[in-house]
Amino acid sequence: MIANKKKSRLRRKVKKFKKVSLAALFGGFVTISVLMTLTIMVITSYTTQKQSLINNTLSVNYASAVQMSQTLNSLFESMKKSLKYGAAHFKDVDFNDMEKLNTALDLIHNSSDYFNAVVLTDKMGLVLSRSPYSQASIGRHVSSEAAKAAIKSKAAYVSDAYLTPRTNRRIVFLSEPIVDPVGKFKGMISGSIYLQENNILDLSFGSQLKTDNGTYFFIVDHKGTLLFHPNVSRIGRDIRDNTVVQKLIKNQTGQEQYTNLDGINTLAGYYKVPATDWGVVVVSPTQIVYDQLNRQIGLLLLYIAVPFILLTLIVLRVARKLVHPFVFLADLVQQVDKGRVELPVVKPHWNREADLLTRTVLGALASFRNKTDQLVYDARTDALTGLNNRRTFEEVIQAWTHDENPFAIIVLDIDRFKLINDTYGHSTGDEVLKQIAKLIQMSVRPEDVCFRFGGEEFVVLLRDYDSKKAYEIAERIRISVEESVLAVDRTVTISAGIAEFPMHSRLETELFHLADNALYLAKEEGRNRTVIIQTVEQAE
Repeated sequence: MIANKKKSRLRRKVKKFKKVSLAALFGGFVTISVLMTLTIMVITSYTTQKQSLINNTLSVNYASAVQMSQTLNSLFESMKKSLKYGAAHFKDVDFNDMEKLNTALDLIHNSSDYFNAVVLTDKMGLVLSRSPYSQASIGRHVSSEAAKAAIKSKAAYVSDAYLTPRTNRRIVFLSEPIVDPVGKFKGMISGSIYLQENNILDLSFGSQLKTDNGTYFFIVDHKGTLLFHPNVSRIGRDIRDNTVVQKLIKNQTGQEQYTNLDGINTLAGYYKVPATDWGVVVVSPTQIVYDQLNRQIGLLLLYIAVPFILLTLIVLRVARKLVHPFVFLADLVQQVDKGRVELPVVKPHWNREADLLTRTVLGALASFRNKTDQLVYDARTDALTGLNNRRTFEEVIQAWTHDENPFAIIVLDIDRFKLINDTYGHSTGDEVLKQIAKLIQMSVRPEDVCFRFGGEEFVVLLRDYDSKKAYEIAERIRISVEESVLAVDRTVTISAGIAEFPMHSRLETELFHLADNALYLAKEEGRNRTVIIQTVEQAE
């Protein structure tokens, strides 16, 4: 009896289930199918873009570390040359003529921003003169182990970073021996760099310690001691347990994803500085990539939300007569998910509802593609100037060198751009950047490629041009900038450096470095000029 009642209730439930309309059933199946397909698309897009962003960030950080290392190396080589010049000057000078010693030392110190202090000592380590002058130092013997080691070595010397005994400053010490005309050791001239005070290193890298997006860099010595870091309280800490620092200590360079000593997953590029045996590490928290990716996926979901809701409502109402269009649309969405496919031109359907649904889905997919293309464009383009960005530059120059197409590279930099920002504000500085970007584009051919490399630096790649032709283009750009009326009430100038592939180098990194060196020479020679790197520098 009880069993019969249970069977009767089951039959009634089955009958009620059978009353569900086929249209609702089809509508539900199609809605779930489309939803799952879109979910797969979003997951696939997320995974692919995540790896791409990680790889791109690693590449950019490594390129930045290489560039900073090369800049540091160039600075220290210039410092050594400055001290060598001073040593040559003092070889014939009488060390008893204090007025002459002080005058000459002040001239050497004030002729550049390299050192916080320049000191002249005799062969016994007695301080004879100091610039800036300090009465307390004159007549005393050097007390630091680094200075004593330099005196003992009687040769060019670069110290490790250390704390001075009296002033407790963290400094780096460079020296050159002074040898009299008969070759006898006479004393030494030394320059000190105070790492945590204003100097050429702070001027060159202080503003770059940390960017708005969280990327930062730090510098360690060959023992793993922090010399530069955005958090100044960490300077002087021993971080040799850091994975990347361990590799730098072993003279390894590269890029990798790792977890730092604070437990933060990061993306790092690292490179050695030959002149000092320091290591430069450029770091981006991996969370930056995830934040950027989440914003992109959020935009995609926002753009497809309204079309998807509209699609679902239409499917639920007309599913009975639209089984075939549903199959067609599901297949199309799956094809789009697997790879790029051209959206077909669909003829008007005999059924009004089916025709409307088909056009809505195609519109949603077209919108999705347009927004995806826009995101790709944004990732490859500088938002301020509209020029290609640094990531695109690396792709183009790699492709051109791989194809062995001859070309020239021009690296341009706005002279004293910081003064423009400080005087007129960053918004005016941005307007100047945009105006100069337009002048650069107007000065080259359609097949040439222009980039904003970063800050006030631009790069132009000239296909099938040699360095002489590139010089004409660079001069055209330089003169047009100088003669143009820009957003400031003063003349704005640029400097440019040129290198040629394959004459100067067949490696894209070295080629850019050579052009950048030429730019550096243009700056040293007085700015507002163009310099072609000489072939001899490649051999060096």
